[in-house]
Amino acid sequence: MLLHHYRFTPDATLFDEATLRAELDGSRSPIAPFKAALREIQARLDARFRDGADIRDLIHGRAWCLDRLLQVAWSRHPWPDDGIALLAVGGYGRGELHPHSDIDLLLLLEHDDDTPYREPLTDFITFLWDIGLEIGHSVRSLNDCRREAEADVTVITNLLETRTLAGSERLRDAMRKRLATDQLWPADRFFEAKWQEQITRHYRYNNSEYHLEPNIKSSPGGLRDIQMIGWVAKRHFGTLRYEDVVDNGFMNDAELRILSQGQAFLWQVRYALHMLTGRAEDRLLFDHQRAIAELFGYRDTPERLAVEQFMKRYYRHVTALAGLNDMLLQHFDEVILRGDERLETTPLNDRFEIKGGYIQARHPRVFRQRPAALLELFLLMAQHPEIEGVRAETIRLIRDNRHRIDDLFRDDVRHQSLFMELLRSSGNVARQLRRMNRYGVLGKYLPEFGQAVGLMQHDLFHIYTVDAHTLRLLKFIQRFREPEAREAFPVAATLIHQLPKLELLWIAGLYHDIGKGRGGNHSIIGARDVEGFAERHGLSPRDTRLLSWLIEHHLLMSKTAQKRDITDPDVIRDFARQVRDEVHLDYLYVLTVADINATNPSLWNGWRASLLRQLHAETKRALRRGLENPLDRDEWVRETREEARSLLTSVGADPARVERLWESLGEDYFLQYAPSEIVWQTQGILGHGDSQLPLILVSAPTEDMAEGGTKVFIHTRSVDDLFAATAAAMEQLGLSIHDARIATSSNDWTLNTFIVLDDDGEAIRDRDRIETIRRHLVEELDDPDDYPLIVTRHTPRQLKHFKVPTQVLIEQDPANERTLLELTAPDRPGLLARVGRIFMEQDIALSAAKIATLGERVEDVFFITTKGGEPLTDPERQQQLRERLIEVLGV
Repeated sequence: MLLHHYRFTPDATLFDEATLRAELDGSRSPIAPFKAALREIQARLDARFRDGADIRDLIHGRAWCLDRLLQVAWSRHPWPDDGIALLAVGGYGRGELHPHSDIDLLLLLEHDDDTPYREPLTDFITFLWDIGLEIGHSVRSLNDCRREAEADVTVITNLLETRTLAGSERLRDAMRKRLATDQLWPADRFFEAKWQEQITRHYRYNNSEYHLEPNIKSSPGGLRDIQMIGWVAKRHFGTLRYEDVVDNGFMNDAELRILSQGQAFLWQVRYALHMLTGRAEDRLLFDHQRAIAELFGYRDTPERLAVEQFMKRYYRHVTALAGLNDMLLQHFDEVILRGDERLETTPLNDRFEIKGGYIQARHPRVFRQRPAALLELFLLMAQHPEIEGVRAETIRLIRDNRHRIDDLFRDDVRHQSLFMELLRSSGNVARQLRRMNRYGVLGKYLPEFGQAVGLMQHDLFHIYTVDAHTLRLLKFIQRFREPEAREAFPVAATLIHQLPKLELLWIAGLYHDIGKGRGGNHSIIGARDVEGFAERHGLSPRDTRLLSWLIEHHLLMSKTAQKRDITDPDVIRDFARQVRDEVHLDYLYVLTVADINATNPSLWNGWRASLLRQLHAETKRALRRGLENPLDRDEWVRETREEARSLLTSVGADPARVERLWESLGEDYFLQYAPSEIVWQTQGILGHGDSQLPLILVSAPTEDMAEGGTKVFIHTRSVDDLFAATAAAMEQLGLSIHDARIATSSNDWTLNTFIVLDDDGEAIRDRDRIETIRRHLVEELDDPDDYPLIVTRHTPRQLKHFKVPTQVLIEQDPANERTLLELTAPDRPGLLARVGRIFMEQDIALSAAKIATLGERVEDVFFITTKGGEPLTDPERQQQLRERLIEVLGV
């Protein structure tokens, strides 16, 4: 379909029809010769594919071979007359067949009465199945074709592309006359139906060509989008010859080249998928991406994995195809179908006007005469929110003139001013930057961004390419500016209106990951790049320093919140020193929240939100107090005790009993918990009395609290293996642990608090579910001799295709007299329970844990001591613990 300057030449070396007929004459059964012929055809095609043959010759070559083979099969069956014909339809009708594509056939009858053909038809279809052909077939009369095509756009689409394989050509001619546009499905109605069909299909894939495991046929930018263009052209112009389509103004030669090259690449990928899997597979799963990358000759480099190189090429092709599809279909609608409609036109300036709600160039020489208009257009759209988009002919002009954005263009102060004016505008800047990227302008103006286009990271954490992630981040920044964001992102939605210069946040968002895929630390590379941007665009030294700091430290806040104990005043003080002031803190907070949300939809949850909110609040408190006048640990403990005591007194608690209980808890307890939590736990312990059953308290976030997780407090006798048993029991309940604070009183009672979420990353609020959790934990933890075995759940398919090396980092936390163990390992069911058992084996006590699952890996931090409460400083014991963790978790 729409192949650029290509004509298939039949190749008799692929299939020798004479040899097949001779073997059939000497064989008792025709099935074996046909099967052998099919195997030989595919073997020859596969060998040529591996040798690098033109993919078009292979796809059309297989269809040509099947034409000949089906004609031989047809000739061996007795047909009563010429009132029946065998037609290839759909993809096969276009002359395209991949190794395991369905062979779509139409058995076309002249009359409605199929009685004379029933027996030979049944024999023929059965024979095709017997020889191993994957056929999709229908038996229709001419009247059936008309009736069914009129009722269903998929039927008319299938019948647009037909070839007569055997029987009379006059039947196909008669069918085509009955299906002509003057009979049914005129071009405008057909176009509208197919466009809605495409919109529905794209919606199933989140309207994005960026998927970790894309469907090369149905995802945006896939083969269906190419076919869509062909169907529309075929229905309107009645031809698939590229010369006719170009001559009719539907597309130009450069666009046809993009289409043909993209189709050839996707055909290569699809052929490889079919060949490697032995079936009609269109999903580019992790299982296959590495194998295809190797088959295509990609090799790992220090900067980038082979599979990442291959997928970058894939994403660049489908991005170009998706953009071309959008433009061509919009062009078809505007110029060809609705060209005669009178639309209201409003001039904007000498270069642009609004027509029918869309911006367009006032003459075709706009970008040639004034290259700055390539940026001005997007600025105008930001300044005029009523503009719905760009008219197709102007999109085409942008694509044809974007080569004018070169070094001289980028160094021109007029162009730099236009870009900064766009970033400073009050409009939807994120939307305009996405459009600039869609039309290939952003990567031209910012070449460093262009290097990141289509760049993927082969893991389950970063589910978008670098450019797609960056643009999603900018979209979240824009979302924070809307009034509706105050409910979901209360802190970010407040802070974004207080930032001194919003354009600095847009720039930070653009550059935060721009250094990826270039070797070295991407944060440092990005900081260097943004300094160059700032210098070119005339930013002040102060703004430049802020931008450089934000890029270099854009991961600082999330790492601190998720890996450090932010209840520790020393951690807050150290973080505050790095942040320096409230301006840096506020910019970093908003950037961090947008970054997490744009990385992976499953990553942002109430618990992460509450961690960042707490870190922001405590750091702001420390900065306002002054870094030279920090709140020391004794003062922190005293203030917490006083507030908790006051709250308990107000609800009638016995002060003497409270003090006796608190005496056994130690000072660290009052550093770890907020006064409200201390009140909740104290009331629970005092109310539990002398019961020997474990005390299990479960508390969901209140209805007015959007952020946070479900808290599970466990108060029971301190025994070995308690953490492992608790982790296993929560695994059974379908809960994921995100935070654990482990404490033991002086009389050997635990005060363990876990923050848990369900499998969807949500806090548990349902009262019945909470009671089920409480009862289950009491039953599982009431007898240490009966602790559950590690739960063995099915490991998800995707996790099996990532080899994450288990890494153990051990360092000291002298301020708290404990040791910090950072564990990176492949995510597996029951992992925490395994870790807990290893701690028990090694006589390790756990005081706190921060749990983070990032795609296919976990990055967990454990705060540990010896059983005697001392830091783990012995190098030999550290090495034993490290080796044991790697041994158990690395398999």
